[in-house]
Amino acid sequence: MTFVDHLPILPIAIPALAAPFALLMMRRRRRLGITISLVSCLAMLGAALALLAQASVGTITAYELGDWPAPFGIVLVADRLAAMMLVLAATLALIALLHAVVTRADRKGWHFHPLFQFQMMGLNGAFLTGDLFNLFVFFEVLLIASYGLMLHGQGPARLKAGVQYVVVNLVGSSLFLIALGLLYALTGTLNMADMGLRVARLAPEDQGLLRIAALLLVSVFALKAAVAPLHLWLVRTYAVSTPAVAALFAIMTKVGVYSLIRVVPQVFGDGAGAAAWVPAPYLLPAAMVSAGIGFAGVFVARSLSEQAAYLVIGSTGTVLIAVAGWQTATLGAALYYLVHSTIAAAALFLVADVVARRRGGFADNASPGPDFADRSAVGLLFMLAAIAATGLPPLSGFIGKLMILKSVTALPDWGWAWGVILTTTLIGMIGFARVGSTLFWKQAQSGEAPAPAPAATRTDLVAPAIALALLAALSVGAGWASAYANAAAAQVLDPALSAHAVLGEVVQ
Repeated sequence: MTFVDHLPILPIAIPALAAPFALLMMRRRRRLGITISLVSCLAMLGAALALLAQASVGTITAYELGDWPAPFGIVLVADRLAAMMLVLAATLALIALLHAVVTRADRKGWHFHPLFQFQMMGLNGAFLTGDLFNLFVFFEVLLIASYGLMLHGQGPARLKAGVQYVVVNLVGSSLFLIALGLLYALTGTLNMADMGLRVARLAPEDQGLLRIAALLLVSVFALKAAVAPLHLWLVRTYAVSTPAVAALFAIMTKVGVYSLIRVVPQVFGDGAGAAAWVPAPYLLPAAMVSAGIGFAGVFVARSLSEQAAYLVIGSTGTVLIAVAGWQTATLGAALYYLVHSTIAAAALFLVADVVARRRGGFADNASPGPDFADRSAVGLLFMLAAIAATGLPPLSGFIGKLMILKSVTALPDWGWAWGVILTTTLIGMIGFARVGSTLFWKQAQSGEAPAPAPAATRTDLVAPAIALALLAALSVGAGWASAYANAAAAQVLDPALSAHAVLGEVVQ
């Protein structure tokens, strides 16, 4: 085997090796530990781009660990969708890590960089795994790392939100295991490609139990994606996290969305009997409610960080409105907007931190405060982040929402989808305009202004600027990006392609 044949394992192996080395170096050679973490993220991005180039021609790469053939061994599957998510995760990790380093937020604890690498290991593994049990394992890896990252910097607010976050995810993990146990008892396999074939051959008397297992599994993914009414844990958790951590967490809900997109067509597609397209009756209403709650939260939020947290819920709901169509056009539009919304939410978290660092005790609260350093530059970043968050031109969110609106017209309930998307866009515009005018146009009548930020601290503008520049690039390259997203959607909706790549001659 050549080096290229081992590409699928690199996004998992790189952070798995970097984490312990960073841990060993942090106490005595902090700079070396930080360097290891940054180099690891760059290497992950390089490996992800190589996989993207490989997958862009339609190749589905199945990597069998230990040369154990599927479905008996552990298999990683790198297709268009997985490669896209790997590139998104690595890009977001670089932006978040850069911001943490330049603002010295990583210095609030010794274990930030090792935990950051383990978080990336869990994310990359979840995007690559070809079986449900290892999806559970990588979920646990990224969740355990996220517990530590969420509490990074300490404080009573983080501890209180952290307890809630841990409890919610423990319940989700327990339901995940129950669903896996039921599916394994019914099919005798946990490999997704193999399970999709065996589900189609289940006896009629097993159909009821199959539907229960499918609904449990979909509920777990909905919890991870913070879909209403399972969204209540997210705002408090994200809003109090260290901003660089919250920026990385912007992709966490998308892991739940990815799991739905990956598992439902592969395992619970047309041939799944009673479990065929099991989330279909519930997903669109839940998505529309999520979008409404998210952007209503943006409207009433009392701080920029709260707005960013509510934006995560609202944007996930918008993505799922398109996913609920389960057609190539709707799913392709959802994937394009998924990339945009993840980076936009991360950018908003970072802009909130930039504002809070300059306003002293006023932080990023939506209340008038004293004048602060770099007001014009920060105001421009906020304006661009708000444009991206609401999906206005000229950034890629406008293109993504147009794609969704166009694609859902083929659905029976397209009028409701249009109404929700357009209404939430208007509500988001008003919400961001309210907070922006308060922060950047109104000044407190009393209160001592914080000391002007020295020139060196302007480096904290770099990470959010990079994120917004990427959204501009996504807008310029919308033709290629949308074509790739549509091709990825078509590949996902044809489970026979993945089954043949994973199982080879087993598929007839």
